Amino acid sequence: MKFLANVLSTVVGLFVFCMLFFFGILIIGALFGGSSDVATVQSNSVLVFDMENVNMDYAGKYKDPLVTLFSEGKNIGVSDILDAIKAAKEDDKIKGISILNNTSLTGLAQTKAIRDQLEDFKKSGKFVVAYSNTYTQKDYYLDSVADTIYLNPVGQMEFKGLAAEVLFFKDLQEKSGVSMEVIRHGKYKSAVEPFLQNEMSDANREQISALLQSVWGSIATDIATSRKLTKEKIDEIANGLLARTPEMALSQKLIDKIGYEDEYHAGIRKALDVKKDESYNKIDLLDYAQNIALTPRNATASNKIAIIYAQGTILSGEGDVTYVGEESMRRALREARRNDKIKAVVLRIDSPGGSALTSDLIWREIELTKKTKPVVVSMGNTAASGGYYIACNANKIFAESSTITGSIGVFGMLPNMTGLSKRIGINAEQVQTHDNAADYSIFKPIDSTFRDVVQESVEDIYTTFVSRVATGRKMTYEQVDAIAQGRVWTGAEAKNLGLVDEIGGMDAAIKEAAKLAKIDDYRTQDFPEYDKTLNDLFASFPFGNAKEKIIQDEIGTENYNMLMQIRRITKHKGLQALLPYELNIH
Repeated sequence: MKFLANVLSTVVGLFVFCMLFFFGILIIGALFGGSSDVATVQSNSVLVFDMENVNMDYAGKYKDPLVTLFSEGKNIGVSDILDAIKAAKEDDKIKGISILNNTSLTGLAQTKAIRDQLEDFKKSGKFVVAYSNTYTQKDYYLDSVADTIYLNPVGQMEFKGLAAEVLFFKDLQEKSGVSMEVIRHGKYKSAVEPFLQNEMSDANREQISALLQSVWGSIATDIATSRKLTKEKIDEIANGLLARTPEMALSQKLIDKIGYEDEYHAGIRKALDVKKDESYNKIDLLDYAQNIALTPRNATASNKIAIIYAQGTILSGEGDVTYVGEESMRRALREARRNDKIKAVVLRIDSPGGSALTSDLIWREIELTKKTKPVVVSMGNTAASGGYYIACNANKIFAESSTITGSIGVFGMLPNMTGLSKRIGINAEQVQTHDNAADYSIFKPIDSTFRDVVQESVEDIYTTFVSRVATGRKMTYEQVDAIAQGRVWTGAEAKNLGLVDEIGGMDAAIKEAAKLAKIDDYRTQDFPEYDKTLNDLFASFPFGNAKEKIIQDEIGTENYNMLMQIRRITKHKGLQALLPYELNIH
């Protein structure tokens, strides 16, 4: 027995030693080998776009340096991409930008921001060129900013305008016996409509149509300006599918050249004055952005502007780069409020909303912060429902024209399996001490008293929501109520209605924050810092997320994101101030 114990202790000791040695090597390698990851920019270089793995504004940072040390990838967000393009404009070693077969999962507002930054880059006299084997509509929207656009001779172009499709489940509920009990306020709160009827209501059709027209107007105007065409001509091309082949796209002046990739590279060589049999210098966008992210900007400035990112569904808990948590957000706002060097706050929102309670807790923290320093909101792709709730009391609100915002409404949904349970022979019986002690059961029809109580809560939250907006936007309750009711607006429409102050991106919001704080010399500091545990650290190792990586590789990134959305929905608790639907416009 003693012999076995000695053997066991020896094995355990060896295991612990190996693990310590393994992690020690990783830490030493990360600490002393990190500089090798910094890419060198050679003279006469071209910055090569690669946005496939970038879809968040903020890549995140963590309180525990070990988590940052071992987190996967380059930790690059859209904000870093914008900074990289700005830096490239002033970098003498960078002569131009190549957008080569670029595909991305960025939203329209993010794409607009990148496109605007590329437009500014061109003012330096440097070139922007683009090539693709096939063009999706969204990718073409970005690439249309280029001086010269190539399309593969056997490629295709998708250019047909915008559309949205909504699925309805009323008949499915009746056939399956599983239904959703819906309690809401807001005639436009169409998140619940598919469970109540089999066709789109006039109100929902009206808001979706207006939304698509507004977004398309912004896209078409930008493309028309870049391609020196009229908006009417762009509409004509889209309506008649007049650019579906390379030859048609060329004849309609949406592209400049039909050619293969080698011909595209030959054109770049010529622009760089490089011999045709020589390769030219390139640097990957993510590598360059990583270099810029590691370089302190205006490090000597003592004044700071805090940029606090709220991205993803609003849920309770710590939060992460994929969802807005009350703990990290409230901690970030408190730190910004109490730090004397921070003179203003820019709240960057890209959220469809979520928990009404969490939204109100964040709203309160913003209200407290606003008493000591200005708070300016910059809206990204989406700042709707709860996302607008946490924006409405800012000193000033900026949005892109294509930002999805508004959706000032509240709803609750409860699954009910009464029909299914009867069908398969399940009967639920309850015993209770008081009339309402049993609360809600998915195996019984919803009780009228319970429905009335929940409806009362919905009305209370809606009244609070509208009152918050009215106070923050200096409007009457009736004025807000008239444009609320759960209706979704674009940034352009929201500005006309008074829900947004200015059309502009992050730079405009930062400049306004500096103006309100009365400072000229400043630097920015990103928040929040997420508080991750050692378990989170281990989960981020390759062996910890192998399952997720395998699933993503098998079903594709877009399907994986949809799966993650379903997972997030299962975490929703309580009443929701949430966007009626997830809108993916292609």
